[in-house]
Amino acid sequence: MTNKKLVHIIDDEDAIRRSSAYMLKTSGYSVEAWTSGAAFLKDAKSAEEGCILLDVRMPDIDGLEVQRILTERGIAMPVIIMTGHGDISIAVQAMKAGAVDFLEKPFEKTVLIDAIERAFDRVRSAQGAAADGARANLIIGALTGREREVLEGLAQGLPNKTIAYDLGISSRTVEVHRANLMAKLHVHSLSDALRIAFAAGMGRKDETVINT
Repeated sequence: MTNKKLVHIIDDEDAIRRSSAYMLKTSGYSVEAWTSGAAFLKDAKSAEEGCILLDVRMPDIDGLEVQRILTERGIAMPVIIMTGHGDISIAVQAMKAGAVDFLEKPFEKTVLIDAIERAFDRVRSAQGAAADGARANLIIGALTGREREVLEGLAQGLPNKTIAYDLGISSRTVEVHRANLMAKLHVHSLSDALRIAFAAGMGRKDETVINT
């Protein structure tokens, strides 16, 4: 028995499993590595509680499906999704389904550890979640209408070009609004901005568009 925090790494790529395990073990975590989502799901009920570092693109059963099945089975271990470049829409789906964070490969050790620590802090009461929602709405209230529209597009998993087309502005202008809203939200990554957006109830297809 160990008091170390346990991380389950689920990835079909041996190199990713090895490098992630090394970064985590040298930072004081325990690690269990799994070669596929199916392998983890087979033993998930009896698996030791921990955090799950889950690759989104795997053969047979992908990360989103693994996440869905875990939820279905009532297994509430916090999940961090690993994606390749350009998989933002998939990452958004994962976060809407309850993932704590997403990491774009390749990632630095400090980024990984920060995400893992957020995952272990994830276990909160319903009261805490409600407080997060109220705080998120307060923070988002500082955004301009256009900045909020851009954030809404990001929360729906849309790329900058699509947001620009929908709003009738240039991609460069979207980038400026994106930089401004992240500064106002006091965040340094898209996943942090998305967490605030989702806590405030953004990202729903039927949400009313806000005019400027």
